[in-house]
Amino acid sequence: MIDYNVDTDGIATITWDMPGRTMNVLNEASLTAYAEALEKALKDEKVKGIILASGKADFIAGADLDMLLNVDTSDAAKLMDQFGQLQKMFRRQETGGKPMVAAINGTALGGGFEICLACHHRIAAANPRAKVGQPEVKIGLLPGGGGTQRIPRLIGVMNAAPILLEGKDLPVETAKSMGLIHEVVPADQLLAKAKEWLMAPASEQVVPEYAGKGAKPIDGRAVQPWDRKGFKVPGFPGGQVWSPVGVQTFIGGNAMIAGKTNGVYPAPKAIMSCVYEGLQVPFDAALRIETRYFVSLLRDPVAKSMIRTLFFGLQEANKLARRPKDVSKQEYSRIGILGAGLMGAGIATVSVQAGLEIVLVDRDQPSADKGKAHIADELGKLVKRGRLAQDKADAMLAKVTATADFGALKGCQLVVEAVFENREVKAEATKKAEAELAPDAIFASNTSTLPITGLAEASVRPKNFIGLHFFSPVEKMPLVEIIVGKKTSPETLARSMDFVQKIRKTPIVVNDSRGFFTSRVCGAFISEGHRLLKEGVPAAMIENCARLAGMPVGPLALNDEVAIDLSWKIMDQTRRDAEAAGKKYEPSGTEDVLELMVKKLDRFGRKNGKGFYDYPADGKKRLWPDLAKHFPPKPELLYGEGEAKRAKETEIKKRLLYVQALDTARCLEAKVLTAPQDGDVGSIMGLGFAPQTGGAISLIDQVGVKQFVAECNQLARKYGPQFKVPKLLRDMAAKGESFYGRPTAQAA
Repeated sequence: MIDYNVDTDGIATITWDMPGRTMNVLNEASLTAYAEALEKALKDEKVKGIILASGKADFIAGADLDMLLNVDTSDAAKLMDQFGQLQKMFRRQETGGKPMVAAINGTALGGGFEICLACHHRIAAANPRAKVGQPEVKIGLLPGGGGTQRIPRLIGVMNAAPILLEGKDLPVETAKSMGLIHEVVPADQLLAKAKEWLMAPASEQVVPEYAGKGAKPIDGRAVQPWDRKGFKVPGFPGGQVWSPVGVQTFIGGNAMIAGKTNGVYPAPKAIMSCVYEGLQVPFDAALRIETRYFVSLLRDPVAKSMIRTLFFGLQEANKLARRPKDVSKQEYSRIGILGAGLMGAGIATVSVQAGLEIVLVDRDQPSADKGKAHIADELGKLVKRGRLAQDKADAMLAKVTATADFGALKGCQLVVEAVFENREVKAEATKKAEAELAPDAIFASNTSTLPITGLAEASVRPKNFIGLHFFSPVEKMPLVEIIVGKKTSPETLARSMDFVQKIRKTPIVVNDSRGFFTSRVCGAFISEGHRLLKEGVPAAMIENCARLAGMPVGPLALNDEVAIDLSWKIMDQTRRDAEAAGKKYEPSGTEDVLELMVKKLDRFGRKNGKGFYDYPADGKKRLWPDLAKHFPPKPELLYGEGEAKRAKETEIKKRLLYVQALDTARCLEAKVLTAPQDGDVGSIMGLGFAPQTGGAISLIDQVGVKQFVAECNQLARKYGPQFKVPKLLRDMAAKGESFYGRPTAQAA
């Protein structure tokens, strides 16, 4: 696990190489073994210097998140002691009196980079894949091994902010230019250069500040900058946080955090407090401050929810955990796309970037050419940003055949249909395409709402028919919802998942139903916005409350983006399908809003420049001023402040999140979703559901199932059946169950 070697020159090399793992991580076993090796080197009089190295392709990936997810957080004092030991060990390596160099051969993130920062010198291999950084904020935590204190002391608060507050990874050359790494050398010279630095004669003798009066000077290379007399934090006059520049920095930083997070994430605020407080006290006290804030975040349910979904859930989805095991992997080279509009062209763009040949088919040549032009524009943007070479962009575009001829689909292993959301149009496209495809080719519909089983009736091979629901804009949205019809074969599902993985998207698998999972929950969010509007809640209040709840945009803005007329068409199609099946159509109570906007006011959303918002050509979008004429706001909500209004804001935020969580639970109950984790990953990655909750299902666990059920019962009595609690949740509440982990305390 930790290899220890001392050469004849007295240089000790401590190499992390954890057996049975592709990457080194910080956990109880590895840290215990490392502490023993470190003490051995520091106490051995023959050892002159220490090299910290890795036996893996990368350095250290950071803390073992499985350990953090499952740690008992009931005793804060015990956690302070547990994680304080990590600080003491890192402090021991930098105050042990012997120069220590980190030989960083690959990526070093989180605690894996913090252990490097606690070394006196850092040399990295010239590895273009290697990154260093502190990504903890992305999972609701802060660096707990000294990162919030060492990084600002090395490069200043302003330069440290993106690393700590945004979790930005840095290429090693960038880290060197910022002062976080001292040297970047060829990979085959890494260990030699590390030893060379240690073997060089000491240029100065320094008495460290921690040593106290009367202490003897030691090799200056073994003393960190913050342990030298007269150290000042870079970037502030006199190194003082309360200097005018320092005050301005922290005021601006707090404003930036509020603007970007709307106050829903505890971690960025804790990081700012940690840095601000820590820079005003001696270094060892600063580390205790960091540990205190780290423990407070670890005990907050936000961190565990985010770790579970945004690390383990995503990892599981990207590794195709739901893929049928007995199907051999499909290798793709050529696919077809029907429909060259924004969605079809977007699917083509990400597919050609993955190295695939594309046949882009539309009703006529000009329409197909327009789709190819969109691909060219998207590739051109990457070239301008320096992320793609021009010759590679040209080669990619040459792989795209734009045509009106369905015959060009011959040889395609998979075809994605992205035509209008109309059953008849989709049926015609299916028949024309299948006439040209090989018997084993897959036909996938990108429908956002129409049941796959019904669409597959137009297919002569329904076992090869599946749903692949992409999200707009395809180039940016990471999720693909894979919908399994009643006759879809396991082989088709497995091969479709291989395609999604090939184009570097994250798949979730759902069973067939109207709206599937994401469109259904998206519709619930939008409809609740419509209901609030009808109730007299000002549009701006609705939109702002959604953002303050953690949603990226409000329900009215989202409806504009997905197109209000599309919402109307979906509603109308659902109504007609119910009538055709001899069933009663269940109205949502928002049909009149859609009828008004689409049929009477001709306001379709962003697509025609007017919806709930106006979209002026020369400025930013703004709420349509005349909206208040059609949906008069209540004066008491339009003006003023006070407890009643704040209570209303809290209730609105709750309604907008709970209505989505309830529909997600209904999807689990109806077996549309087969696992809670798919609901969490899908809601965040596909809908932007408040990430601080860990997803729509994790939100229920955070609140507590029993408490959630009680609150929804109250909302149902006040606002209607959209808050009716499904039997699944009622049963769980009665039994004291939760979706993840042990029974909830609330239900005891």
